[in-house]
Amino acid sequence: MKKIILTLITAFGFLAGAHANEGGMAWDKAPNKTNDLAALQNGAKLFVNYCLSCHSAAFMRYNRLTDIGLTEQQIKDNLLFTTDKVGETMKAAIDPKQAKAWFGGNPPDLTLIARSRAGHGGTGADYLYTYLRTYYRDPTKATGWNNLVFPNVGMPHVLWELQGERQPVFEETMEHGHEVKAFKGWQQVSAGTMTALQYDEAVGDLVGYLQWMGEPAQGTRVRVGVWVLLFLGLFTVIAWRLNAAFWKDVK
Repeated sequence: MKKIILTLITAFGFLAGAHANEGGMAWDKAPNKTNDLAALQNGAKLFVNYCLSCHSAAFMRYNRLTDIGLTEQQIKDNLLFTTDKVGETMKAAIDPKQAKAWFGGNPPDLTLIARSRAGHGGTGADYLYTYLRTYYRDPTKATGWNNLVFPNVGMPHVLWELQGERQPVFEETMEHGHEVKAFKGWQQVSAGTMTALQYDEAVGDLVGYLQWMGEPAQGTRVRVGVWVLLFLGLFTVIAWRLNAAFWKDVK
């Protein structure tokens, strides 16, 4: 028994140490905008304008955007750039062979990206929200950009015109005889077309849309789930009272 307990303690200690050593940039909490139709519509526009040129959303059809308040005519007039049919899926404009030559690989499909990037640091939305806000100029990289959340990332900063150019500020300290760099903030090198607050709002809208796209029916699922739980609660009370009435004369 002692050996089993010691083994369990050692295993838990190892796992805790592994999580502690993972380090990396802490993820910021993403705003929840999956029920905000205006934010979702703006996120869809940002996705089509800045993401769809390289990344597909092969499991999402354009006409599903009617669920966030857009009409088919609005979709045709403002969002159809890679196809002329509103019933088509969201396919990237880039040729896969060109993508492999330029970036070293074909950019991943983003339909489920917000669900697949969850980790010990938070949800997939938290990861994306932080990732899209931590790009900085790095002339040593082929794309000219790097990222604090995803070091040596192959994807360039496609939203840089909105955010502008920034550089991270680090503070060097000594810990256990070793020099350690701690992230302290950002230095704005050149302004973008948006202020820092406006850019964070825009990224929140985009991430909210990516969340919604990963499960468009999630709002309906939650609403139906609430009513189901209420029904089960009421039915439990009725069943309990009926049981008491049936057995009250049984001794």
